Amino acid sequence: MLTGPFFRPPTSFGHRAIGHHVRVIVHLVDGTYELYRQHYGQAVRSSTPSPNAATIGVLNSTFQLLTDGATHIGVATDHVIESFRNDLYDGYKTSEGMEPEILGQIPIVEEALRSMGVTVWAMEEYEADDGLASAAAVAAGDRRVEQVRILSPDKDLGQCVVGERVVQVDRRKMAKDGSGLVDEAAVIAKFGVPPASIADWLALVGDTADGFPGLPGWGAKSASSVLAVYGHIDRIPDRADEWQVPNLRGAVKLAAALADNRDLATLFLKIATVVTSVPVGRVDDWSWTGPTDDFSDFCADLGVPRLADRVAKLAESRGR
Repeated sequence: MLTGPFFRPPTSFGHRAIGHHVRVIVHLVDGTYELYRQHYGQAVRSSTPSPNAATIGVLNSTFQLLTDGATHIGVATDHVIESFRNDLYDGYKTSEGMEPEILGQIPIVEEALRSMGVTVWAMEEYEADDGLASAAAVAAGDRRVEQVRILSPDKDLGQCVVGERVVQVDRRKMAKDGSGLVDEAAVIAKFGVPPASIADWLALVGDTADGFPGLPGWGAKSASSVLAVYGHIDRIPDRADEWQVPNLRGAVKLAAALADNRDLATLFLKIATVVTSVPVGRVDDWSWTGPTDDFSDFCADLGVPRLADRVAKLAESRGR
């Protein structure tokens, strides 16, 4: 469970000894979302933010994670916005229309975080969500890991949630009122289906942010009602009179829409399903061991030399 005004690990260094074993808490950060969050936060705080203000914000927020006790951090970014999903569906999201200030900072923030000593997965064929999902799967398979925290509010990542062991954290909501924790119970409360059905739910309903529309007539409530019974799209009968879904309005039209668009539903399901096989290394690889030698120069170039001093002192305090 998360505690405190933000979300501090059980002890100051992100792990605790249980018998002779070390229990690790892994923090997985959606770097693209964090860059957006910092960009718009800086826009609110300053009428003339510096060109790399969002990058500085990401470094500061990552340092705050470390200060709060995080020891194992991985950041996934959309180094290239387009992915294999663009080859599957023409309408899928692209970099067109994205703010150039954000696009231009993606490689900068990747380099800055690496210089800080943080593991970065820069996605090209895949997306940041795939990197995070893959890392969550690796961490969940490590018996030393007590909890995996995916720092992103992206609903796609709800399919990665497992009980209270693999959770999502919306840092903005957590800082505001402490409501940003999404465990399995929260996924079910919000979507009406468990994590295992989230990709199916998205395939039926669609996702405007990702650029695919879902099936005609299907909405959040109808998808939740049907999937709560059948779990997955391929288990839903074609005929409405075979459905075991009580009090569902428009069942005949919904069943017809699904029967007529099975191939499209299968395509959208593939698009909505996160990949969990991206090479991300092992949990030990994500341990923060302090900044690299060039971090001071990097911070000086960004105009935040004091940040380098603070990071170095934190590393020293941990014996790095």
